[in-house]
Amino acid sequence: MSEALNPFKVAQAQFDEAAEQLGLESSMRELLRWPRREYKFTIPVRMDDGSTQVFHGYRVQYNDARGPTKGGLRWHPEETLDTVRALAAWMTWKCAVVDIPLGGGKGGVTCDPKKLSDGEKERLARGWIRVVARELGEHRDVPAPDVYTTPQIMAWMMDEYETMVGRSHPAVITGKPLPLGGSQGRNDATARGGVYTVREACKALGVDPNGAYAVQGFGNAGQFAALLHEEILGGGTLVAVSDTSGGIYNPDGMDPKEIVDYKLKQGKVSGFPGTKPISNEELLELDVNVLYPSALENVITADNATNIKAKISCELANGPTTPEADEILFKNGVHVIPDFLANAGGVTVSYFEQVQGTYNYYWPLAEIHEKLDARMTLAYQEVRAMQQEMNVHPRLAAYLVSVTRVAEAVKLRGWV
Repeated sequence: MSEALNPFKVAQAQFDEAAEQLGLESSMRELLRWPRREYKFTIPVRMDDGSTQVFHGYRVQYNDARGPTKGGLRWHPEETLDTVRALAAWMTWKCAVVDIPLGGGKGGVTCDPKKLSDGEKERLARGWIRVVARELGEHRDVPAPDVYTTPQIMAWMMDEYETMVGRSHPAVITGKPLPLGGSQGRNDATARGGVYTVREACKALGVDPNGAYAVQGFGNAGQFAALLHEEILGGGTLVAVSDTSGGIYNPDGMDPKEIVDYKLKQGKVSGFPGTKPISNEELLELDVNVLYPSALENVITADNATNIKAKISCELANGPTTPEADEILFKNGVHVIPDFLANAGGVTVSYFEQVQGTYNYYWPLAEIHEKLDARMTLAYQEVRAMQQEMNVHPRLAAYLVSVTRVAEAVKLRGWV
């Protein structure tokens, strides 16, 4: 990847802008620009054909001033230490912006899970835990699922950890299946939290919630965003969705449930009846009220930002917009709900699961939704107030809220 689009360089540039605005002292800036701890290791896995393949794994604990680190595990062919660093940094700011008592962490494995059997996935999951188990715990660092990891993978990891320590520890891993201590409401939490913030943004900006919306990236978060937008906002017309196979477009609107069903059966959205093809790039530039970038990093850059016409961009993906693009979007009146606010619903409900697992009592779904709505609504309102007070773009406003909270915790601990 190029230096300009290295995700950790992007994360540091975003932090630097906030640190400058806040006038943080140099020692505080240096501490918060880098992970407190990071681990890179190898995982030998016996494959189904009897051979042994060595995978590269990572875990980064970015900052734990506000509490135990928390963050997902990504299994991806292009996973790198810098990607994990960036995601751990964003998790730090994400936990702070929704004001939950956790720090930020992230992990990953460089692999192509689509080429692994279930048995190979299980051995890889257990191998990852065996390497880092001593660094984990509900009061130290709590992993969760992310790209290409699943509740089943989390179940194997929790089982391996409990086997090693010899006792039950349901709160050491979140995103687990419900029968093993998972939380109600976790599956759609990332998208649900994002749609709650879109609802608040529509109110604040006077944007019609019944207008057109598009979803770029049709994985878990994108699918639930398509389904929940109409339910939570009380209206809306889905005009386009895309995935790695390409995109589909119908200006008259499409039924979200039918598209999700088609995706789950066919494994792709292309070819959905009654639509015409559209590229991911073209979808991003559609004239819609709400855009949900829900794929990977750096899809909105200085090269295409001037072409973005959405009134609201709700970043369900991590790092979809570069710093240069942020400035362009702000000047052009595109209201960005930044990733570490927009997709914080996932870690919030993961935190709920961690809490429930720790004291062995589980909440009903309605209570989960109520608690998530209240926390996401307040977080959006606090970021919006900061944006208006400081007259800055929304991402910088969110950073100002988050960095202030983390820096305060660091200062109170006497670290700097």
